[in-house]
Amino acid sequence: MRDAHSAGTSAAPADHPALPPRKIGVLLANLGTPDATDYWSMRRYLNEFLSDHRVIDLPRWKWQPLLQLVILTKRPFTSGANYKLIWDQARNESPLMTITRDQTHAVAEALKAEYGDRVMVDFCMRYGNPSTKSKVQAMVAAGCEKILFFPLYPQYAGATTATANDAFFRALMQEKRQPAARTVPDYFEHPLYIEALAASVERAYASLDHRPDMLVVSYHGMPKRYLEEGDPYHCKCQKTSRLLRERLGWDKTEITTTFQSVFGREEWLRPYTVEHVAELAKQGKKRIAVIAPAFSADCIETLEEIKGEICESFEHAGGEVFTYIPCLNAEPAHITALTAVIRENLGGWI
Repeated sequence: MRDAHSAGTSAAPADHPALPPRKIGVLLANLGTPDATDYWSMRRYLNEFLSDHRVIDLPRWKWQPLLQLVILTKRPFTSGANYKLIWDQARNESPLMTITRDQTHAVAEALKAEYGDRVMVDFCMRYGNPSTKSKVQAMVAAGCEKILFFPLYPQYAGATTATANDAFFRALMQEKRQPAARTVPDYFEHPLYIEALAASVERAYASLDHRPDMLVVSYHGMPKRYLEEGDPYHCKCQKTSRLLRERLGWDKTEITTTFQSVFGREEWLRPYTVEHVAELAKQGKKRIAVIAPAFSADCIETLEEIKGEICESFEHAGGEVFTYIPCLNAEPAHITALTAVIRENLGGWI
């Protein structure tokens, strides 16, 4: 026997609780952001982030004392100071929050034009607010019987895509009426994503007086050990750079792949961006451009680390012109790519 919801509200008895119209949810997910730049806000955010076993996979008995007693005593101050450099004081939020909201609104408008009110679009953060759990609850309450979960990481990694999916699955475990669920795989080789990346490079180069000597394609790093244990992230980054170069029609000598945001003492994926840009300057490449394809939205790693620390490393080594090419953010070509990925993954549902 069908229940009232699957049969439609007209089949429900008179005393049945009101049910919202059935919908499909599309939930975009990004890394996250602290609620503010003060010590306690930063500590809460960093504690959630650095306690994730997919991010730091050391045994808890070894890692947690170090994290709680040493790292979280000092790091919230330095991280808070870095966030203050990019914080939107008028909105009282980080650029990542603003951009992810803008992306969500643009995707929602595109899907509404195609599907009407049958699709509900929202966003969540893996760490911090709005939480994945709260948004899954909101979608279920709004009548979403199916949810497409979309981690906004072009290249899969256990510490990004997988942990976002983990949070989504944990949220589903709390639901009495669990919706059908799908997760969107990485989209690093999607033609529209590569096209959007290439177009952003071409626009940036066209605006410059002199062509850069090198395009540095900088990805977020990870311990080399993760690659050796089977994480495919490194390979996907290398393929992204190759597809970008081929679309641009460039020679291999015009582009290089590097990795940033090294943390801790063990070896990470190399070459390290901060060191490599200095080496380029010493080799006589005085003009470089840097792009960060692993980030779907500008954030602390791009606006502070690349435009700050990495730029300074290049200039201190004798570099003269440093150009940062922004993330795709809410650019129309990026929204077109994201919408196409969503449409493909909604196949059979709508």
